[in-house]
Amino acid sequence: MFRIPRALSCLLFLTCAGPVVLQAAPAGVRFVQSTDHPDQYDFVEVAIEVEKPDAANPFTDVTVEGRFERQGGEAARVDGFCDSADGSLFRIRFMPTAAGAYDYSVTFRQGDYRISHNGKFAAAGQRRNGLLRVDKEHPFHFIYEGTGRHYFWNSTTTYWLLGWRQEPIIHESLERLAKLGVNRIRVALSGRTRDGMRWKEPDVKPSEQFQFRLEPWPAARPENIEDPGYDVARFNLDHFRKCERMLEQARRHGIQVSIIFHLDGRDKGADPFGPSGMGGPDEQRYYRYVVARLAAFDNVMWDVTNEWHLFRNEAWVEQMGRLIKDCDPYDHLTSVHGKGVFPFRNSPWVDFAMYQSWDEHGGYAFMLRNRREQVKAGRPMPQVNEEYGYEDHYPYPWGEGRKWPARTADTRRRLAWQMTMAGGYQTTGERANVPGYGGWITGRGDQTMVMFEGYRHLADFFQRLPWCQLNPDNGFFEAQAGSGPVPGGKDAMPPVVGLRTNPGDWAILYFVAGGRAHVQPDSLGGATPARWFNPRTGQWSPAQPDEKGDFVALDEQDWALLINKE
Repeated sequence: MFRIPRALSCLLFLTCAGPVVLQAAPAGVRFVQSTDHPDQYDFVEVAIEVEKPDAANPFTDVTVEGRFERQGGEAARVDGFCDSADGSLFRIRFMPTAAGAYDYSVTFRQGDYRISHNGKFAAAGQRRNGLLRVDKEHPFHFIYEGTGRHYFWNSTTTYWLLGWRQEPIIHESLERLAKLGVNRIRVALSGRTRDGMRWKEPDVKPSEQFQFRLEPWPAARPENIEDPGYDVARFNLDHFRKCERMLEQARRHGIQVSIIFHLDGRDKGADPFGPSGMGGPDEQRYYRYVVARLAAFDNVMWDVTNEWHLFRNEAWVEQMGRLIKDCDPYDHLTSVHGKGVFPFRNSPWVDFAMYQSWDEHGGYAFMLRNRREQVKAGRPMPQVNEEYGYEDHYPYPWGEGRKWPARTADTRRRLAWQMTMAGGYQTTGERANVPGYGGWITGRGDQTMVMFEGYRHLADFFQRLPWCQLNPDNGFFEAQAGSGPVPGGKDAMPPVVGLRTNPGDWAILYFVAGGRAHVQPDSLGGATPARWFNPRTGQWSPAQPDEKGDFVALDEQDWALLINKE
């Protein structure tokens, strides 16, 4: 995709006319267009080839800017980027979001040297999903702009996916996740640490295949974890090219990629800017370059940083969030990952709220409370618990007198159901205790990891329903708890929780650990058909009320009851 097919190119070789100026300038510039007929939501790339480049630093001394518009429509501004260490190659990308004929212009500037090029292309109206948006009609949920299909967020953490040196491993990992129903991943662009002990995961170690080094900038001492000697005025082009190939593979598999600009920035060596450079020109250049390079991929979303509260402040988050939105001509979904509160509910650059609240503290009650707080703020938007404890992460005693709760695949799955029943979404993570794989840390799993099977059942269940029309509602039934074990204790959440459309054509009851529920007949317009769904196996069973008119769970495990008029 990234090779320029010259047979399709519009070639122009332009030189600077007029008197010779004293300031250095290239001998000439060639503009090469990749295609005349892109698909909608794909992109046209214009390569700017520079003859005899002489910019001291092409990343800072040269700018490439463009504009493009559907004929008769509004123009969008787009930034280009340098794609060669010597300044001999720049690129700019235009993503058409609708079918039709487009005009564009590109301007190359180096000091007093300026040259422009105009071009055209025609976008075909393919039925691609396109950009992911917040659904205006149902603002707690997502919708694809291109097809109008609703998007059920089924996400996992793959922080160090780009740490794999062998790209076939990256591609195999993406294919595996897609087959398991995962449709969003979290991928960091920048970070470095020694090994998995940073997160108490001793089985994840550096090797010839994998490194805990994500380097967006050239490093004078790349092997030195704590003092790499980054040159933040330039960019590591191989790293970004690998990221682009990963994005293209993810797009083919229908996976959205959350690009995380910083990962664990408080770690020594991970943050080249530090408190003194926080939000300064060098860090802004990094954010601008990332957006210029990656925004033309329709499956991208932006995460300002991972765990902002550990090494940045609210003012910085606001600054960088606004910067991302200002630079992104396509307005990709943007948010920031942090702690158990979200102070950015009304920030114009925010599209959805993200939290980090582990175990039952981040389950049903937590997500329901945040949904209500978002309504109070006057700006409904999707609510996501982005991190709530990874599978088998700290399942063993750790340190004197300390024992972490059992974070099994089953308790993670149950929490996912709780959050979904609260009208929210979640991001999980596979276990990382299989040597050579790495689960939630590296994004790679094997056949022994079965956690996502349970999550696939959850996604399959809701994707069959008009879930975006369902709202949390526990007022149309009366319930009694079963005797099964409830993660977090009996007070962690009600024994049965519900979702219902208005009018009540559809309703879901989720039984946390067995139990019974009496549905008020008039609340759903009279008697309606019902079916049991087993969240552990994905199997369906007929459902009939007993002699008391109660629906009784089939055993003391968790169950979902679907009631609908159809």
